[in-house]
Amino acid sequence: MTQTRLFRLWLVLGSVFMVLLIIVYWDNVGTAHFYLHTSFPRPHPLEPLPTPLHGPQKEFASDVDVFLQKLLGGGLKQNALSGKRTEQPSVPASSRPVLSNAEESVRGYDWSTRDAQQGPDPGGQQAERRSVLRGLCANASFVFPAKERSFDDIPNYELNHLIVDDRHGVIYCYVPKVACTNWKRVMIVLSESLLDRGAPYRDPLDIPREYVHNSSTHLTFNKFWRRYGKFSRHLMKIKLKKYTKFLFVRDPFVRLISAFRSKFQLENEEFYRKFAVPMLKMYANHTGLPASVSEAFSAGLKVSFANFIQYLLDPRTEKLAPFNEHWRQVHRLCHPCQIDYDFVGKLETLEQDAAQLLRLLKVDKLLHFPPSYRNRTASSWEEHWFATIPLAWRQQLYKLYEADFVLFGYPKPENLLRD
Repeated sequence: MTQTRLFRLWLVLGSVFMVLLIIVYWDNVGTAHFYLHTSFPRPHPLEPLPTPLHGPQKEFASDVDVFLQKLLGGGLKQNALSGKRTEQPSVPASSRPVLSNAEESVRGYDWSTRDAQQGPDPGGQQAERRSVLRGLCANASFVFPAKERSFDDIPNYELNHLIVDDRHGVIYCYVPKVACTNWKRVMIVLSESLLDRGAPYRDPLDIPREYVHNSSTHLTFNKFWRRYGKFSRHLMKIKLKKYTKFLFVRDPFVRLISAFRSKFQLENEEFYRKFAVPMLKMYANHTGLPASVSEAFSAGLKVSFANFIQYLLDPRTEKLAPFNEHWRQVHRLCHPCQIDYDFVGKLETLEQDAAQLLRLLKVDKLLHFPPSYRNRTASSWEEHWFATIPLAWRQQLYKLYEADFVLFGYPKPENLLRD
């Protein structure tokens, strides 16, 4: 009798362990690998959905499609994707948030008003950007890591930058240091994912910064498994097909400079302990560093831009962990060869692109894009930052970020890559 009970106990514990193992495995590496995919089929950038099935599989897939589209229909307002426009009351322009002098200096906000271009696609700019992107993704001679993956082969944890708004049918892939704070604010207002005293936020700038970057505020693709289980990937594909997908990018080298300035020239306890301390020890030969960032700054102990570049180029860095999102390449954050984006915005044309995108989404009467992040970096300013960086390092750094330069149409910085 005792042996029978022990056997049953072990059976229950073993079953629970296996279920937990499957959940953790699937959540980390993606549903595709759960089905033992062993190769990386070439992605087709214009066809995010699987090829049609036949026989019983087709019938099952159709039933799943109907079920999932009913799920979608419950939360999606068609005004964003259909021809019908829903009128919303106009709102006044947002007010300026309070910033410290140091933050104002480093972040460089611009509060001036500019008239954005009013055409649907000024000069065919969007068509050109998307055409370049699609052409390069389909070009077998242009190769970079993970390009050949299909969407199914992307692990769930790599889909954490895709924010979903089911109310308006929008998917935004956020890229840190490319106005993502304000675009996240816009997504919160659209999705009504955050309440203030029981009511949704209406003005993006009313949303506190600490809530904007709280992952629990946003619905992202990597959370779908816990919510939708085995249907999660299928649901993602339906949303990718039906929703408007956008991202904003920036000159890769300028983005790196911006990341360095905001994370290492301003006091940031998390980045000091996690990144600055190891950099100072490894590349500046410092020992016995202060425990807090304020003490380090008071003692004049700061990471130099050269230390930061050494860290990026060090092959040991990504053996320990992937690049932090603030300097990880855009193609690794947003997977542009696996996801066919409908709109590619650039920080260099932020005012025009933001106005154009809000019109495309038919929400331009609902909200205004907050005051813009001024691109303070001219080519001479960029040259100043790289002046003390050895030529060989600059060339290696370009190779590291080359895919972002090429995919998003940024010219090769020849002036930094030659003597």
